[in-house]
Amino acid sequence: MPELEQLDAGHVQAVLDFEVANRAYFAASVPDRGDAYFERFEERYRALLAEQEAGVCVFYVLVAEGGRVLGRFNLYDLAEGSAGLGYRVAREVSGRGVATGTVREVCRLAAERHGLRTLRAAAADANPASQKVLTKAGFVAVGPAGPADLGGKAGLWYRRDLVVPA
Repeated sequence: MPELEQLDAGHVQAVLDFEVANRAYFAASVPDRGDAYFERFEERYRALLAEQEAGVCVFYVLVAEGGRVLGRFNLYDLAEGSAGLGYRVAREVSGRGVATGTVREVCRLAAERHGLRTLRAAAADANPASQKVLTKAGFVAVGPAGPADLGGKAGLWYRRDLVVPA
């Protein structure tokens, strides 16, 4: 059974392997990260860990038995009880409810562990699978997302209010 783990230095190779193995699959629905991303991956990875340490972002990975990464789930721009949500799952598990179930779990953690009250996420019009995941995970469409929000594509912003435990 895959486990959701907070990103740490020990995940670096598994995350790189995940990104390389799924690069073409991801590029079909979201802008490609470009060669520079992969050429400077370890530097970028260290910067992500520093952002997480500073409390600006929280990054999670869905890890299969043996340490293989099946998905990334990011809470970014944490401020005033709110954050953005971004995620991607491996092609091999897409269409099986993995993204929806893990997004729901990240929402629970966002409230319980990180004290967040609201999450927002953008999904491109050309990515109906992501729109479906967000809707099934309790997000509602709240307005248009422009090309600056989605790497040159049009889409929708979604929002989910969270219940913070007392």
